[in-house]
Amino acid sequence: MYGFSKFYSKFYKYPLPLLLLSLWLVAVFWLSDRPAHSQHPAISTNKEKYQSTLLAKRIMPSTLTENVRKTVLENGLIVLTKEVHTAPVVTVQVWYKVGSRNEEPGVNGIAHQLEHMMFKGTRNRPIQFGRLFSALGSDSNAFTSYDQTAYYGTVERNKLKALLVLEADRMRNSQIEPEQLASEKRVVISELQGYENSPEYRLNRAVMKAVFPNHAYGLPVGGTKADVEKFEVEQVEKYYRNFYTPDNAVLVIVGDFQTANTLEIVKEVFGKLPRQEAGVISPLSPSLSTQHGLNAPLPLTALSTPIVLREPGAGRLLQVVYPLPDANQPDVPALDVMDYILTEGRNSRLYQALVESGLASEVTASVTSLRESGWYELLVTAGAKQDLKKIDSMLSSAIANLAEKGVTSEEVERAKTQLTADVILSNRDITSQAMRLGTDETTVGDYRYTDRYLAAVHLVKPTDVVAVINKYLTKETRTVGFFEPTQKRITEVADKPDSAQTTENFFPGAPVLFSEVMKYLPPVDLAIDAIAQVLPQEFKLTNGLRILLLPDQSTPTVTLSGYIQAGTEFDPENKAGLAAFVADNLLNGTKSKDVFTIAKVLGERGASLDFQTYREGVHIEGDSLAEDLPILLEILADVVKNSTFPTKELELHREQTLTELQLELDEPSEVARRVFVQSIYPKKHPLHTFPTEESLQQIQRQDVIDFKAKHYRSDTTVLALVGDFDLDKVRSLIKNKFGDWEVSNQAPVLKYPSVAMPQKIVSVNPVLPDKAQAVTYMGYTSINRYDPRFQAALVLNQILGGDTLSSRLGAEVRDRQGLSYGIYSSFQVGKNVGTFLIEMQTSPEDSSKAIASTRQILQQIHQQGVTALEVETAKRTLISNYNVSLANPEELTDKILMNEVYGLDKVELHSFTDKIQKVTLTQVNQAARELLHPDQIVVVTAGPSVLAEKSIR
Repeated sequence: MYGFSKFYSKFYKYPLPLLLLSLWLVAVFWLSDRPAHSQHPAISTNKEKYQSTLLAKRIMPSTLTENVRKTVLENGLIVLTKEVHTAPVVTVQVWYKVGSRNEEPGVNGIAHQLEHMMFKGTRNRPIQFGRLFSALGSDSNAFTSYDQTAYYGTVERNKLKALLVLEADRMRNSQIEPEQLASEKRVVISELQGYENSPEYRLNRAVMKAVFPNHAYGLPVGGTKADVEKFEVEQVEKYYRNFYTPDNAVLVIVGDFQTANTLEIVKEVFGKLPRQEAGVISPLSPSLSTQHGLNAPLPLTALSTPIVLREPGAGRLLQVVYPLPDANQPDVPALDVMDYILTEGRNSRLYQALVESGLASEVTASVTSLRESGWYELLVTAGAKQDLKKIDSMLSSAIANLAEKGVTSEEVERAKTQLTADVILSNRDITSQAMRLGTDETTVGDYRYTDRYLAAVHLVKPTDVVAVINKYLTKETRTVGFFEPTQKRITEVADKPDSAQTTENFFPGAPVLFSEVMKYLPPVDLAIDAIAQVLPQEFKLTNGLRILLLPDQSTPTVTLSGYIQAGTEFDPENKAGLAAFVADNLLNGTKSKDVFTIAKVLGERGASLDFQTYREGVHIEGDSLAEDLPILLEILADVVKNSTFPTKELELHREQTLTELQLELDEPSEVARRVFVQSIYPKKHPLHTFPTEESLQQIQRQDVIDFKAKHYRSDTTVLALVGDFDLDKVRSLIKNKFGDWEVSNQAPVLKYPSVAMPQKIVSVNPVLPDKAQAVTYMGYTSINRYDPRFQAALVLNQILGGDTLSSRLGAEVRDRQGLSYGIYSSFQVGKNVGTFLIEMQTSPEDSSKAIASTRQILQQIHQQGVTALEVETAKRTLISNYNVSLANPEELTDKILMNEVYGLDKVELHSFTDKIQKVTLTQVNQAARELLHPDQIVVVTAGPSVLAEKSIR
């Protein structure tokens, strides 16, 4: 879903922001596959941190940009090409050098609004572009950030020219129609309301405004409702004409193509587009904010007292922001090393000072380095009943202590190693590689920036870290924000839903005519490239452990995925949360290593290991450089066999989990999910139970030990590895590390009771006061993974709501009516049960209308079915998206793993697309009649109190 860059880099550490989409608001919450209250607490160890150093012992085979070619067309378009022939896929990205930096109060959010309008069609193709991308099978999206706006798509290589044609068309010929602008403004406002639901967002917005009072970096990237409401067609059109020109754009192509031929196509498609017209704002001139008197220099002083927000919420928050120089300044590498020392992992300084002491449940931080300035921000979630002033004092003391006593060479080298691994691990897929190039070229004007940056990080010394702390992390320049909640949110959800029948008379428009889609689709060879049928090698230890191995020498890395049948389905009703308690504490100590030793061993190598608890199992996620795979496997084997669950760590985790629960129950999406699941699955059902404050308090150390002993078994564990390794060596290594994992008795088995469909519409409206956006879940129990209708259901779902722009639901509820920022449907399947789900976010006043329209579309497809052209288009999309996903090591490893977990033949990895291709129109329409039940559906809408008055009746 297109959107703007995340409002604060809570989970990311970049030298430049990756300009992530705000998918956290619109992603479907997988009921059978979502982590159940399982987070490794306190410090994020996200592996997408785009910074590194090439330490001598870990030099990559080549620099990141060694085979990148830069071409500048006569019209000024910069073209960056990089051939990567590991899979028959290619990514096409167009980056415009314009973002919220080019705005001012009154037109804040216009870059983001224009980004939305760029999907609305052109003079040549008056059709929603999302439908064209879907018909191509392109994994396409867009985002707006401070310094740039970008559009990207990843497809099979034979569709490269078609993507180029579409991007060139909307660079020149996009139309901004009044009716479409009015509809899309509602969508953007709905999106902004979703952000307003978050206390972190509101606090960040207040602090950033104070940090940059005279610069557009102090404005929210997505804009404000007040400004968006006032946008006129002429304003948006002028912005489009001024900034969407070839001489203000960068085209990035990475993947399986031949450079010479592709450049000829680029010249043919883009070369005829005219440069910017004379007399308009130069795209390379200073930001609009500077031109209008908003100055760019760093603030010399900050507010002497904290900004305090006393608003409804669930937890206390502290945010501290220090102004920093722009990305091209030489201090940036040392600042990034400093950040890792302060906040990365269990051994970091601020974890020790704030989390280990119980003052905080979580600390996150990021260095943001942009075109005209930068900042360092820290966000602290307070522990239960902890005072923010005390936390702020302790944070300041920890930083001052670092400046006074210095950092060790060991800390600096560990930070460099972590950075090295992060950059390698985050550049394995072609989309990420292109993102790196586009970010560098549009932010600092040099696609080789990361190479220069890496070399500079390599030279950082302990004295450099102390120097930047003394220079930038001063009390005189920092701005502090406190969030103090004014009321307690609900801690439980209602057990008994109300039943109601919808009576709105709201009919959707005519189904999308897919003949129109094909009419405007650029010519393309629809024959799908044959993909090498490489299958994983499978073997099994005598203790039942199953292992799947797929060597891949394309990058010097290894991806590990694992599964243990120890999910929340085994939680006792009075101790819900126990399964996640076990998984989250595995890394907190073993018979031979304490928690800090484990963290140090992984951190020194930049390796990651995490356990996520889902309904039907615990998912293991691990990444490392290839040479560190033995260490990764050694730690994994040690924690699954020998975890000791120290009392101190368990109690610390309990406090963090209780705080996290409090925060979750302040989120409409989480409340809607809980109520929805508990409304379709009755008490005593394995899926009904969710953690509560009472159940978490009931969990004792012996419960954790007993659960682990009973459910962590080699014969219910599967490991899948993809990467740069020798098969025989890894087999021997796994046998050596896991061969003595003994089991006794039979593995526990659950019997899932059958669940009846609701007999009518069941409506539930849990109220969360003062929230700006509502979240709705609609659905009921459905098929599991083994149902013979599974593939037909996937095709049906793609047509119904598999894509928020090209599907029936997206075209009507989101695109035509503008009622929702994102609307999706899914058949979420497991081994035992499945759930059909529609999820949407709406303005509170639009909820009833969106629900009624959604039910009408369900009724329409249930009764009338879908068309043959829709089926063929959906099949192409699913097949293409699947083939693209196989080029991503993490997605490939997960597919190998889950096929084994479900007991499918390993050839399923490649036969899946054949099964989709064989689905017929008759099968899809039969699935529509059997699986869509618009009059027997649970509807849960969580949000502000206005919903109680406007609930569906």
